[in-house]
Amino acid sequence: MSLRHAMLGLLARGPASGYDLLKAFEASLANVWPATQSQLYTELGRLTDAGLIAVQAEGPRGRKEYRITQQGREELWHWLTEVEPDPPRRNDALLRVFFLDQVDPGQARAYLERRAAAAAAQEAALLGLREQVAAQDDPLARYGLLSLEYGVRISAAVREWAQWAVEQLDAGGALAPANPAGPAATTADTGTASPADSPAHAANPSAATGG
Repeated sequence: MSLRHAMLGLLARGPASGYDLLKAFEASLANVWPATQSQLYTELGRLTDAGLIAVQAEGPRGRKEYRITQQGREELWHWLTEVEPDPPRRNDALLRVFFLDQVDPGQARAYLERRAAAAAAQEAALLGLREQVAAQDDPLARYGLLSLEYGVRISAAVREWAQWAVEQLDAGGALAPANPAGPAATTADTGTASPADSPAHAANPSAATGG
């Protein structure tokens, strides 16, 4: 539902067309809640049908300008003050780390190095954006800077963690993958249980990350 409320929040600052909203998402919300053009225009229809926004004016070539209604403002206020955000429960990148024992140490190290590089690039991009936002003087920029700083710090933390993880692998010496021959080799091929199937391994999840 956050796309809906992001659009209501933007329209609460003033009327806008679908194109205006798309540009606002690209400029201000891309790192928080990205949305495609089709998603935005679909949600505009839903918001209109729900009475949360209304068409204020219609220009050339069917260009519509939307405004938030009182019902829409009440919905936005309710979401901001009474609805707790859902905590993120899934992390695809970290899930892969848990199973890096299934590849050779060089591949595991390369994966972590890519995570560090990606986080560093994201951090650098956000730092550049922070300078632009800090130079602006309006409510959206002021509170947007708080959100932006969150992204900067998260990116820095991920970068530092990934670099630390690489150091842990290097300090631990050579780590043999649980399945050296790759996906084709199974316990059925050898008739023996792999380390990953042992009770000791199952009782120690940190073994999956080389910790």
